[in-house]
Amino acid sequence: MTLVCYQPTTPGSWQGRNDGTEPDLQRWHQLVQPTDLSQHPLPALPAGKKGIAFLGFACDEGVRRNGGRTGAVAGPEALRKACSSFPVHFEGHVLADAGNIVCDGRQLEMAQEALSATVAHILKAGYLPVVLGGGHEVAYGHERGISRHFGKETVGIINFDAHFDLREPGAEGPSSGTGFWQIAEDRKQEGRPFHYLALGIQQNSNTPRLFETAATLGADYLPASLFQQKYHDQLVGAIRSFIQRNDRIYLTTCLDVFAAPYAPGVSATAYNGLVPDALFLDCFRTVLRTGKLAGADFAELNPSLDQDNRTAKLAASLVFETVMNYFLRQGD
Repeated sequence: MTLVCYQPTTPGSWQGRNDGTEPDLQRWHQLVQPTDLSQHPLPALPAGKKGIAFLGFACDEGVRRNGGRTGAVAGPEALRKACSSFPVHFEGHVLADAGNIVCDGRQLEMAQEALSATVAHILKAGYLPVVLGGGHEVAYGHERGISRHFGKETVGIINFDAHFDLREPGAEGPSSGTGFWQIAEDRKQEGRPFHYLALGIQQNSNTPRLFETAATLGADYLPASLFQQKYHDQLVGAIRSFIQRNDRIYLTTCLDVFAAPYAPGVSATAYNGLVPDALFLDCFRTVLRTGKLAGADFAELNPSLDQDNRTAKLAASLVFETVMNYFLRQGD
């Protein structure tokens, strides 16, 4: 496979606690299979088994263009490290690491196209892509790769985020805040529906123009203020209703959706963001357990701003949830 903007995983990226080599003692770092896609295809999946391919998106050019605090380019490496010592609670399934898409200079659009092509390649090989960001400009390339692979099937987007990211591109072009507007424009040109559900939207983080844009595009959203236990059934019901309207689901999580004490290592912190509690996990797992998941990513982890690796550990716990629910869900 010929790839641009591509680098294989750095040797030593997956290192962690080692309790032994017996199956019931193993950790993820002992199981992950790094694959240089420029040299080898992803390993063939055993019969009846599933595979997840991690792919880093080492880019924060979109954050820079959006006026945010850069540093998310180092997110993929930090997230790999935070995931390395997770215990293996599944048998026979494949965890692969497909390397990194990198942004050469300010060539964001080239990196997004490379991401799109690589995601499509991963899906064709039978794996679920789990993309480790990087800025939230990851969304445009990731979704385009999913849509490229699934063709005419309807792909719904679920975004846990404090922001709509429905800005129109400015003078410098697309950014971390324009991804879903770009997708909506592409869908319009293709004559296909734009199905977008944003969860955790903050009124103090979005201009009236963005709320108007969301309404014009027919986007759905649930504000952060609704994430209270008394609204549990309303939240889960809305998520399930959205999922039912789509053939496939692309799940993206911007870590700035969480309250600053839980996620200090992001470009734009939110003092009143979501709490990663049982209510949030019910909503998150509702998406993971549908059987329609086509790809997931985690954006805006900025290790240079993190404290005690809090944000990295939170993101890693969501990666763990994604892996476990995908591998152990019955009937797929």
